[in-house]
Amino acid sequence: MNLKQIEYALAVAEEGSFTRAAERCHTVQSALSHQIARLERQLGAQLFERTSRRVALTPAGEAFVHSARTALAAARRISDDVAAACGQVRGRLGLGMISSLTGLDVVERIAAFHHQYTQVDVQLCVGRSEWLLEEVRGRRMDVALIGVWPGEPVQGVASRALADEELVAVMHPDHALAALAQVSLAQLADQALVDFAAGSGARRQTDEAFAAARVAHRVQFEVSDMRLVEQFVQRAMALGLVPASVARSFQAVVTVPVSDAPRRRLYAIWSNTPTPAARAFVAMLEQALADQAPKPPSMVRLAPVT
Repeated sequence: MNLKQIEYALAVAEEGSFTRAAERCHTVQSALSHQIARLERQLGAQLFERTSRRVALTPAGEAFVHSARTALAAARRISDDVAAACGQVRGRLGLGMISSLTGLDVVERIAAFHHQYTQVDVQLCVGRSEWLLEEVRGRRMDVALIGVWPGEPVQGVASRALADEELVAVMHPDHALAALAQVSLAQLADQALVDFAAGSGARRQTDEAFAAARVAHRVQFEVSDMRLVEQFVQRAMALGLVPASVARSFQAVVTVPVSDAPRRRLYAIWSNTPTPAARAFVAMLEQALADQAPKPPSMVRLAPVT
């Protein structure tokens, strides 16, 4: 087995097609199919179920993909690790972040990193905390900035807490509760709410809080982006519960503190065996947070990366 065979097989698994995998690997389909057939003979197992309509992994293929991703990532890191030992940081840096991240200018951090480490190819994507966590665990992403509810453990990765903040209620200025200095979860029980999808980390923050208060609540609109929360509230269609830092960025809404508010914790996470580029980025993030003045009371200083 060689690295080219592993790369081809992973491409087929991820693309679900021999044709698209060949295009992705810049080779002809016959050559790719030949290498995968050879790999299957060497392993003594069929990796893919092939039909006229689709290509699916067999149980053996699932096992192969799990180990092959780790092996390919390690092989690709060899030259980067050698370069790092010689004082150079290069390679790829995959970054992820949630859409509701505030208080940290990620674009500014990326620009500063790119200016200092010109040989690193930086890629950024935005997604839900659950997906970002799995991407970092699977080493398909290097560093991510996520938000979780306080009772949710962050496991399988290296992590540092960045902030712990309360959620506040946001509503249309004409809403009956908008004139109050404070509301409780019980007062929101009969209100139409806009929130993230059930089962997501963002949704659990509110679900857990309402459950702890023994209060029923009604999520009428499920969304995947914080800006949609803002838009539903602006149109007086629902109330939202969002982190206080996010609420400050909303326009044409009223923010009301919640007496028994849910909380959100922000974390920076990265692999337990980070690439040189990941170590350099986290170190730069550490320095940026240390330089902030005045430092927010909830901010926790990142420990040096080793």
